Amino acid sequence: MPHELIITEKPSSAKKIAEALADGKVIKESNQTVPYYLVTHKNKDIVIGSAVGHLYGLAEKVKAGWKYPVFDIEWKDSSENSKKADYIKKYITTLKKLAKDATEFTVATDYDIEGEVIGLNIVRFICKKKDANRMKYSTLTKPDLVKSYETKAKTLDWPQANAGETRHFLDWMYGINYSRALSLAIKNAGQFKIMSIGRVQGPALKILVDKEEEIGKFVPVPYWQLELHGSAKTGEITALHVQDKFWEKEEAEKSLKNCKGQKAAIKEITKNKFKQNPPTPFDLTTLQMEAYKTLGITPQRTLEYAQTLYTEGYISYPRTSSQKLPKELNLKNILQELGKNATYAPLAKKVLAGKLVPTQGEKEDPAHPAIHPTGIQPKKLEDREARVYDLIVHRFFAIFGEPATRETQKITIDVNKELFTASGTITVEKGWHELYGKYVMLKDEELPKMKEGEEIKVKEIKLLSKETSPPKRYTAASIIKELEKRGLGTKATRASIIETLYQRGYVNEASIQATELGIKICHIIEKYMPEMLDEELTRHFEDEMEGIRERKFTEEKVLDEAKSAIIKILEKFKKNESNVGQELLKATLETRDEMSYVGKCNRCGTGDLQIRRGKYGFFVACNRYPECQNTFALPPFAKVVPAKKECPVCGSPMVKIIKARKQPQEICINKECPTKKQLEDEAPKLPPEKMKCPNCGGQFVLKQSFYGKFYGCSNYPKCRTMMKLDGTVVQPKFQPKNDGKTAGKSKKETAPKKPKNKLEKE
Repeated sequence: MPHELIITEKPSSAKKIAEALADGKVIKESNQTVPYYLVTHKNKDIVIGSAVGHLYGLAEKVKAGWKYPVFDIEWKDSSENSKKADYIKKYITTLKKLAKDATEFTVATDYDIEGEVIGLNIVRFICKKKDANRMKYSTLTKPDLVKSYETKAKTLDWPQANAGETRHFLDWMYGINYSRALSLAIKNAGQFKIMSIGRVQGPALKILVDKEEEIGKFVPVPYWQLELHGSAKTGEITALHVQDKFWEKEEAEKSLKNCKGQKAAIKEITKNKFKQNPPTPFDLTTLQMEAYKTLGITPQRTLEYAQTLYTEGYISYPRTSSQKLPKELNLKNILQELGKNATYAPLAKKVLAGKLVPTQGEKEDPAHPAIHPTGIQPKKLEDREARVYDLIVHRFFAIFGEPATRETQKITIDVNKELFTASGTITVEKGWHELYGKYVMLKDEELPKMKEGEEIKVKEIKLLSKETSPPKRYTAASIIKELEKRGLGTKATRASIIETLYQRGYVNEASIQATELGIKICHIIEKYMPEMLDEELTRHFEDEMEGIRERKFTEEKVLDEAKSAIIKILEKFKKNESNVGQELLKATLETRDEMSYVGKCNRCGTGDLQIRRGKYGFFVACNRYPECQNTFALPPFAKVVPAKKECPVCGSPMVKIIKARKQPQEICINKECPTKKQLEDEAPKLPPEKMKCPNCGGQFVLKQSFYGKFYGCSNYPKCRTMMKLDGTVVQPKFQPKNDGKTAGKSKKETAPKKPKNKLEKE
């Protein structure tokens, strides 16, 4: 049957578009478990099918082993490139089936560079067409989707498609060639290890290493401060000497001596009111920074949650650099819809009573407006998704608010002509603060009410000895802002670049600290191939890709220039390959030993206890094995790192257990530690009937795992029932039946069959 085929990026988008366009009932069908939808819109038959992200990835045309440089690449079915992507075959097969009788094709993937490339590849490789219609939308709401369909472009956004494809080619060529060069160098030196560095990853690592070295070179400078503690008629007051920092102790002591026994009085009181304008609407970067600041959610997670909110239709497209809301948006309607939610009703009512003129930022994005709620009421959200949504809604309210008025009061105290000052700022008129609520995160510091000439009773003047502080490390949010400022990466990729640095072990900690491995690798690359870390070169190609979007450059011109640059860099690398390999090997081994070091061996006294990986997982062992066979088990399914401290009770080394969504725990590795022998005394006493296992009749026995104390059944492993210390019984997911048929069988034998892929799991 002839029909129009609309192609979406994800199954959830296909469902939304089908529901929006259907004049009658939506017919859902499936092929190999892949859903698609049949609708009629204005007497026209439409089929909506979906991809599941990128169906095609870049790969070498002919695999010729690990060699470099390599540029002969092509788009291939992603399932051919990775076994993990095997589920993609079903989507390709389904789209081919739907395209067979189609007479018209419309791409409705996300309107950005990645979405354009996804659509382009489906059109040319599955639909076998040179072009297609293009729907452009920023929210998955019915009005926007209908308008997008009825005003669709007659062609793909070719400048965006060419720029997107060029980015993929560049990232592949840089990433594969550089990473292969480093990996082969260390392999030829005697150890196989996958090393990676990328077009943007290299400069990003250098920024973090430079910061670490700046901190390392920092020499603290001592200084002294004088702090006055006194009281007025209306309250206590603390003030610092107007000089703030005394760089010579003698000078500070001289001023202190001059104050002793002298009267203090208020010399001057000044007040200054200032306006604080409402915030601008969220673009992706400011959303990521604000979520990290107010909610403690990392930029990568914020993007994931925002993407979910978008696909559910609750917010607009999040991958935007715009801080503007166009006039075409029905802002009043959005506010009215938000007002139907009891949580937001008072704020929505307050905003609707105003002028409805939003504050706008400077940044623009031709494809999408600033991030905003659509007004559709969320049905059920995960905790963190709900918190990100709440932040976006409050920000939306706040941009309509009036400026807040704050007042700073400064008091100068005279003690024998030695002047001390105290200041505090309070909010006089809340304005937009009332709409932004808890996300304002400004504290009022109010000083006691005093008058000029009023005497102050001095309780104490302290001489404080301090040192200047080193520069602060980047946080997960501030490094995103820094990359944006330097023009490195894109709004959608910056967070994932930092995540990659974590995965490679080049950085760690929440305030991003370059590891020894990251620092050493950066130094080696900088020594032999500084171009791999060249920020200017990376930014140059970013500008050229933007030039493709603006029709200033062609894809061929940019790629040819990039190939020449890569060849030149790698020719230089080959001359130094042996030296690079030896230095990489040394750096890797030294870093491995340092990062795995737990402490001195408590059995032989001469060896080092290190975290090692064996057939059954991680464990701690002495590095003098086999002379010393001291070992300690570690918990599975958790990240374990050295705690860099000793147990305060037995003196044995401790490790830190890190598990998702749980507070890290520091545990002594010594099984005989007295802290573990105190279990019986510390555990609450439960009545005898509580100590009987309800599943098999066995007795509950107090046990200790790396995650805490619990009661386990005495018939373990045949019975895996557990009980918390408060008496709550916990049944495991896979409990062997107590009927003699499954007792003693392994988990593999009794557990239900696992789904073969993500689709079956869903």
